[in-house]
Amino acid sequence: MRRALPLFAALFFLGSTALGTIFGTVRGIVHDPQHRPVSGATVTLQSKQSAFTQTFQTVDDGQFHFDAVALGSYVVTVSLAGFETARQNVTVLSGTAPILHFELHLQAQIQSVTVSADSAPAQTESITPTTLISREEIAQTPGASRTNSLAMITDYTPSAYVTHDQLHIRGGHQVSWLIDGVPIPNTNIASNLGPQIDPKDIDTVEMQRGSYSADYGDRTYGIFNVAPRTGFERNNEAELVLSAGNFYQTDDQLNFGGHTNRFAYYASVNGNRTNLGLAPPTSAVIHDAANGFGGFTSLIYNLDSADQLRLVAQVRRDFYQVPFDPNNPNTQGQFLHDANRENDSFVTFSWVRTLSPGLLLTVSPFFHFNSADYRSSPLDLPSSATEDRSSKYEGGQATLAWVKDRNNLRAGFYGFAQQDHQLFGVIFNDGSQPNLSPPDVENPVGSLVSVYLEDQFRATSWFTVNAGIRQTHFSGGVVEDATSPRVGASVRIPKLNWVFRGFYGHFYQAPPLDTVSGPLIQFVNQQNLGFVPLHGERDEEHQFGVTIPLRGWTLDADNFLTRAKNFFDHNNLNNSDVFFPITIQGARINGWELTLRSPRIRNRGQVYLTYSNQLALGFGDINGGLTNFSFGNGFKLLDHDQRNTLHIGGNYTLPWHSYASTDIYYASGFTNGDPTIPGDHLQPHTTFDLTLGKEFGEKFSVSVSGINVANRRVLLDNSFTFGGTHFLNPREIFVQIRYHFHY
Repeated sequence: MRRALPLFAALFFLGSTALGTIFGTVRGIVHDPQHRPVSGATVTLQSKQSAFTQTFQTVDDGQFHFDAVALGSYVVTVSLAGFETARQNVTVLSGTAPILHFELHLQAQIQSVTVSADSAPAQTESITPTTLISREEIAQTPGASRTNSLAMITDYTPSAYVTHDQLHIRGGHQVSWLIDGVPIPNTNIASNLGPQIDPKDIDTVEMQRGSYSADYGDRTYGIFNVAPRTGFERNNEAELVLSAGNFYQTDDQLNFGGHTNRFAYYASVNGNRTNLGLAPPTSAVIHDAANGFGGFTSLIYNLDSADQLRLVAQVRRDFYQVPFDPNNPNTQGQFLHDANRENDSFVTFSWVRTLSPGLLLTVSPFFHFNSADYRSSPLDLPSSATEDRSSKYEGGQATLAWVKDRNNLRAGFYGFAQQDHQLFGVIFNDGSQPNLSPPDVENPVGSLVSVYLEDQFRATSWFTVNAGIRQTHFSGGVVEDATSPRVGASVRIPKLNWVFRGFYGHFYQAPPLDTVSGPLIQFVNQQNLGFVPLHGERDEEHQFGVTIPLRGWTLDADNFLTRAKNFFDHNNLNNSDVFFPITIQGARINGWELTLRSPRIRNRGQVYLTYSNQLALGFGDINGGLTNFSFGNGFKLLDHDQRNTLHIGGNYTLPWHSYASTDIYYASGFTNGDPTIPGDHLQPHTTFDLTLGKEFGEKFSVSVSGINVANRRVLLDNSFTFGGTHFLNPREIFVQIRYHFHY
């Protein structure tokens, strides 16, 4: 802890740079029909999802500038007496600075005529393949709004899927969650289930995959940047969400929020339970209950036109029974009452300061606590294992972003101190080995500090270059330094507005603080295992892609290749559900990805498609963590390799204030871990999800959802992972009621 306090203090009081932000900049210029700049025009930026607005008066050169614009969809309106009102839609991604051009036309008649235009898709402003999902899409996507659902990610993000109850993207575990642009650090490998934030508390989520700029850290496989609900979408309103379905499931929430001109608030409390919590190891569902509860709040206060304060906090607790197969000859007669308990709490505070037009400073201290405790029945055979793990992170970041002329320059500092507590015990009820009793206790500590510099330079209106560098220092079980250069470019084809992009970069992912010493190392050696200190994963990524807009449709395709050294994975101890992180000597993951999004079709429906074709290979020995060095030489399929993953879905507005939404999922099958089953992959499978909803006035809405409507049951994963092997979840049907009211 002595190491943590000085670092935390330094981060808290640091008034210069670091980033990970939900903010972008919207700028542009207003001309008259003779292309002369128009001064004094009123420019209004209006969120499509809330009452948030900003206004600006154009200056002598006709320019306008909005800073600290949170990610999302907006309408920009330009008005001036004697001219027709003009509007453009714009989508803001974090760290971008789109430039809009307005040409005002003289009024032809007394009444105002609105001239509207859609801006180019947001992807043209970024070399990072990105998907932006709103709270309306989350609410309508089948099952996506449930507290522990990851459907908002897996349905809309290529190469994203859940196997052995863990989210994987592009063949890896390591992902980053950001709230209000502030990272929520978690160096542990796949120890928690479900999303970091309840989907019902999300206003917009920005999902990035690869080609990250230097200000977005090093979690190679996926970054989820969440703009939470703030209260700007409310006016002293509350919402009660109640649901009930088969497997005795319910997922409920009460949220409320409101705003004044300077202050906005949002808060929620939630609870859930089900008898189908984890993917079962057989077609039967036995000992698989789960429950949880939590609370969330977001506060925004505008001190003046230049200063804003933002606070986000969450507490969460979850409990999972671990299911089992009663017909497994290795487990018959056992007292299989294993359970996993998880806790997660965080608080972030941000001071956002607009120093001048285009110059933005953000300072954000944070705290995060996370734990996952595993308990076995003391009578289990051949052994009963117990593991408690908790981590505390204290740190902060500061941000300086400068948008000027052709440059979008960002510089930064980010860091945290970490303290872990680890308890591990095992009892051999079959007498085969000496017990590890009393349990072994470890309290490792560590820290991470990163600085970076990134610039996006618009050489011309059709050619943009991105270049950045990130320097990281990690201190824990090992001390490591990493220099991560990154460079990318995009070329826009005039008139067609097709955008081609390419990227090359390096990433460093800090290792967990897990360590083995004293009685525990002696016990491990008795199992013919060893423990090698964990080093950080170092990744090299190549990526290229194209974005094609056509009549409101947007098609995005990309190809990526990731070469990893010290690839993070996990391994179990003595055929138990207790896992230690490991590193594999190397990995090679490559693939093609495709997304397709439609506009509103006849103002009634919208469709989407995501597809990936990828190959995830590991190479060499297990060179870190708990190991018997058995992986061997040569390339072998990682246990979460899936060659083809496809989602097709959409929503459609029906008569009588009702709607339908659906998702069709095809998967070609994960790696086959059983040599007695022919083929290198398990069988393919297809599932169908459907939601039907209806509004009853302004206060009530009801929806009925079916997940895996056809009740397709196949073996999903037979590698020995958390809970054993896994079958596809059976059909779930549930009803959700939403009630809005003022207070």
